[in-house]
Amino acid sequence: MNKAHVYKRDHINTDEIIPARYLNTDDRAELAKHCMEDLDKDFVNNVEEGDVIVAGEDFGCGSSREHAVWAIHGAGVQTVIAKSFARIFYRNAINNGFYLVESQDALEKINDGDELDIDYKNGTITNKTAGTEISFNPLPDFALDIINDGGLLEHITKSKK
Repeated sequence: MNKAHVYKRDHINTDEIIPARYLNTDDRAELAKHCMEDLDKDFVNNVEEGDVIVAGEDFGCGSSREHAVWAIHGAGVQTVIAKSFARIFYRNAINNGFYLVESQDALEKINDGDELDIDYKNGTITNKTAGTEISFNPLPDFALDIINDGGLLEHITKSKK
């Protein structure tokens, strides 16, 4: 089940995603233990592998730390769906093999706990709980290739072979 964790606000910053006090490691499992804790202290206890975060505008703003992507991905989150993303966070996500979905409609059409199915190739989010479908513009093939290869470093290594 891909359960939605909905935060009905804009400008969720990297300090809220992974507080600076935990930036002394790059271990994703360790970072995952503190993911979103300053915004939602129960997030790490409620998130399950394959769940989805849904938020408003400018998700991932603030410091340009890869740790934010590592914490979210390490916590088992499948994707973040937001109205928009901070540019550096968006690039860090792709470079680390993590797919983000931009959707202007999702925040209004998805409630906390809704079960979602995402078709990344065709650009659709099916809200199984509400029985609705939301369209989004899928990432271009070159970005999908980077994500499917596990990130930019892995993609470059693979293409050199």
